[in-house]
Amino acid sequence: MRLAMGAVRDVDVVIIADKVRELFIEASKSLGEDVVCALEKARTGEYSELGRFALDKIIENIEIAKDEALPLCQDTGIAVLFVRLGQDVHLTGGNLEDAVQKGVREAYREGYLRKSVCDPLSRTNTGDNTPAVIHIEIVEGDRVQLIAMPKGGGSENMSSVKMLTPSEGLEGIKRHVIETVRQAGPNPCPPIIVGVGIGGTMEISALLAKKALARQLDLPNQADPRLSQLEKELKKEINNLGIGPQGYGGAVTALAVHAEMMPCHIASLPVAINIQCHVARHRETVI
Repeated sequence: MRLAMGAVRDVDVVIIADKVRELFIEASKSLGEDVVCALEKARTGEYSELGRFALDKIIENIEIAKDEALPLCQDTGIAVLFVRLGQDVHLTGGNLEDAVQKGVREAYREGYLRKSVCDPLSRTNTGDNTPAVIHIEIVEGDRVQLIAMPKGGGSENMSSVKMLTPSEGLEGIKRHVIETVRQAGPNPCPPIIVGVGIGGTMEISALLAKKALARQLDLPNQADPRLSQLEKELKKEINNLGIGPQGYGGAVTALAVHAEMMPCHIASLPVAINIQCHVARHRETVI
């Protein structure tokens, strides 16, 4: 998305905090139409009786959550926020990061969402689901785009980053993606969405994979035809694994595969796979 260009524009961080609060509450309680449509299509094409049963329950859960304004899943995730900040924006009223953390804190309190963030060693819960993970990108224009993504721990645990050798090439990338999904099996609550990040450095490949999860499900990579072809091939091979909905077996293990890429060092080939369960929650807005 290209944000509008213009003169320097003041944006109070209080507005950002409020929008962050709204986005995480909304994302936790309803899925986008692209995900719902993909699940309904999967139900129609699933040959496994148990797989169809699982998809029926998933779709029913989505409807109940929407009607009752309840969280889609007991795991309401760690709060991940992508911020595309226009270079002509002048933030006022305080610190951007403080505002984001405030918005997340209020969302998880007001929305009665489970607080799942803890100290890595003591395992002591922080009590308010902060700190959120914030990724900021400076872009043209005088707008602020926010993409809120509550990311569940189960699917995140099945993700991976690997530094391949350049000689492994495209076939090596495919093997790594397929093997990661095979080893994950039923653990990430399939049907899943698979984000693939190729290139950059170790940490950038992981970021690319996560950003890929926010793309609309019926929208293939439009920047590089090689990637759109890779997405199609990987989805077919993943669904041929037979893991199926919730691991019961069947034709639908992945709803989509999204790949993003950037140049890397001549001596390396970083590849990251970020797996997302069927509760693919994200909401966005532009201020």
